[in-house]
Amino acid sequence: MKSAVETLNPTRVRLSIEVPFEELKDSLDAAYKKINQQVTVKGFRKGKIPNRVIDQRFGRGAVLEEAVNDALPKFYTEAVNEGELNVLGQPEVDITELKDGELLAFTAEVDVRPEIEIPDYSGIEVTVDALEVTDEEVEKAVEQLRERFASTNPVERAAAEGDVVTIDLEAKVDGEVLEDGVAAGVSYTIGSGELLEGIDEAVTGLEAGGEATFTSELKGGSAEGKEAEVTVRVTAVASRELPELDDDFAQMASEFDTLAELREDSRKRLENTKQYDQATQAQERVLEELLKLAEVPIPEKLLADEVQTRKHNLEHHQLGQMGLDLEKYLEIQGKTLEEFENETSEQAVKGIKTQFILDELVNKEKLNVNQEELTEHLMRRAASSGMSPDQFAQAVVEGGQVPMLVGEVARGKALAVVVEAAKVVDTNGEVVDLEDDEEEVTETAEAAEDTTEAADEKKDEKNEA
Repeated sequence: MKSAVETLNPTRVRLSIEVPFEELKDSLDAAYKKINQQVTVKGFRKGKIPNRVIDQRFGRGAVLEEAVNDALPKFYTEAVNEGELNVLGQPEVDITELKDGELLAFTAEVDVRPEIEIPDYSGIEVTVDALEVTDEEVEKAVEQLRERFASTNPVERAAAEGDVVTIDLEAKVDGEVLEDGVAAGVSYTIGSGELLEGIDEAVTGLEAGGEATFTSELKGGSAEGKEAEVTVRVTAVASRELPELDDDFAQMASEFDTLAELREDSRKRLENTKQYDQATQAQERVLEELLKLAEVPIPEKLLADEVQTRKHNLEHHQLGQMGLDLEKYLEIQGKTLEEFENETSEQAVKGIKTQFILDELVNKEKLNVNQEELTEHLMRRAASSGMSPDQFAQAVVEGGQVPMLVGEVARGKALAVVVEAAKVVDTNGEVVDLEDDEEEVTETAEAAEDTTEAADEKKDEKNEA
């Protein structure tokens, strides 16, 4: 086999491949064997038909076509390896010559990963938000915890803002009650904004047994987006009572003995969260600066495929789960289709450039991924997907996605190299040390989860008591 590589542009090549006919012998033998198993000829047992008879009855052309289809992937792969090409996607193959007994010649055009020169990133400097926690933020965090321990008591009076009402709902469109427009025993906190627009005004001032009708645009269901006439009937009114902010509350809601200790713990957790946000900001802003420095050609077909994938995922997964179509989504976002497509293309270009640059950095810095790093990444991905680590790992293995996860970890390490070399300052002009951020991020997430679980346990204990 002979092969030659012609560079069409920085991201696409054409392979010209010539294969002497004797090198097709294995594929020809396989073609005869396959046809032998598929056809019957009177006078011959199945699978025992001579090759000359197959040529006479079904044509040599059919055999050659089968053999070439079998041989092309093998010779294409050999040519790619010989040319040391890093190909992307599937090739466009064109058979230019096929002479029986002499020669097979074909071309294959395919996108390739462009050669990228990593720029000097040592001079990158970015600014992130200062790590400041105000007293107001601490009080808000404590107040949110206090809200979790609010109790409700039935009252015989008109409903007011902040009360919890139990309501029945009935929605009509064009005078017809919707099949999915009836609900009973719904608990709603007036002023929370969690249900339909207009419901707060409708139920405020109603006592148990009171009823009101209002018009609102439906947010979901079979008539989503349509104006509906909604009848709401209040069946019960309850006031919400918050516990006193004192040491007793601290003991009830946490592991601390005093309110001062609870406030101090809340401040520390807010600081950790902001430190995580700071590290995330630094990574995003350093990456943006790196992308500005590097020249990265984008393969057209790869870009088109990436744009299509992003649009498909949005329309058929994210919007589908919300019961929206693209038209309604654009209306809510206040965007035209052209603006949406331009944004999607820009995001796809950024994603491809990021992957190319970081992959090049992985090679340049000779970064490896060990089992512990891969396991930690898998655990985080599993948590964000709502699956157990075992379920996620099984799905990854069955889907052949292990190399993808390894790539994600390696690119994360490459970005960390750039961030470490960059100068990161906060809005106060102070240099930010990000050395231990990854560990702190994990600890912050675990601590926040532990706090939530502990608060829920404390609340359950309180309710049982």
